[in-house]
Amino acid sequence: MTNAESAAENTEASKNSATPTESKAENKAPTQPARTRPSVHKTDYENDTVYLYQFVRCPVVPSPSPFCLKVETWLRMTGVKYENVDHRLKYKSKKGQLPFVELNGTEIADSDIIISELSKKFDKDLDVDLSVDQKNVSHAFNSMLNNHTSWVMRWWRYNHPAQFLKVAQLDVKRALNSKLPKGILQFFFKMSFRSNVKKAIGHGLGRHSNEEILQFGKDDLKALSEYLQNKLFFFGDEPHLLDCVAFSHLCQFYYVSFGDIKEYMDTNCTNLVNFLERMKDRYWQDWEEMSKSLDLNTHLPKKEDEKGNKEVASEEKEGKKDLEGKEDEKLKDDKGEISEEKTKDESEKKE
Repeated sequence: MTNAESAAENTEASKNSATPTESKAENKAPTQPARTRPSVHKTDYENDTVYLYQFVRCPVVPSPSPFCLKVETWLRMTGVKYENVDHRLKYKSKKGQLPFVELNGTEIADSDIIISELSKKFDKDLDVDLSVDQKNVSHAFNSMLNNHTSWVMRWWRYNHPAQFLKVAQLDVKRALNSKLPKGILQFFFKMSFRSNVKKAIGHGLGRHSNEEILQFGKDDLKALSEYLQNKLFFFGDEPHLLDCVAFSHLCQFYYVSFGDIKEYMDTNCTNLVNFLERMKDRYWQDWEEMSKSLDLNTHLPKKEDEKGNKEVASEEKEGKKDLEGKEDEKLKDDKGEISEEKTKDESEKKE
């Protein structure tokens, strides 16, 4: 036997003499990777329900943020099931923004990206029936509203935080979810808003005079008004994405008014004011209720109502039982009376 053959035999014998433990280890199925918890705040989520994180309600408008209002209006327009999360302003997206949504354990941030992703997920493209030219017009107006018109509103709020609180009728303690004295909170609120003035300057719009900035806003409103004309919505009888975006921004100009913007709209853009009312009537029937209760989820069935309905049903059931009991007692009494009369008749016959 050659040295090579001897070495081969020794190797084979070594394999055959493997310990039972080693054999089990070889036959053991590969371990499954541990399941990681979803990196979302709402861990007990319901599949295909959109959980929306935004600012608190405002007495004069559902949201003082056009971007939060845009996302919620889109959800209402498309009928996608959603629920607002009352997070007391504790959370922002991984991008540091509000609004953001969570869907099936995944976070989606930025209002435009949210709408784009949800449109694909639920097959809810509001512009599917528009022509290429109409889609281009929509894109141009949406860009104007998001990146130019909104800065007119932001510039005013950043420079006049006290007036903004007054016009918006915001309770600063509730808005900031704090127990600190109102005066202290208003001071910090004003300081935080004024610190954003640099953003408006960096954008470029904040470098102009008050009159020039307000005129920028009026020019944008005029362009929208002239395109809307006498139509119900921007592209005809049915609303599309531009209607959603325009509504969300115009609400901030008309219902949280500043400067002479509201007067300008009432005088020169009455069709835009009527447009706001149409959108409210169609998608925000709970506007008045929301303004009073400041409830984030007035579109959902109320737990109190469900409980009340159960209590009413229980009371009706008990009442029915009482009624049945009374009828039984009456029946027994009637039978008793008949029995007594029968006994009396028999007694009289015997006599």
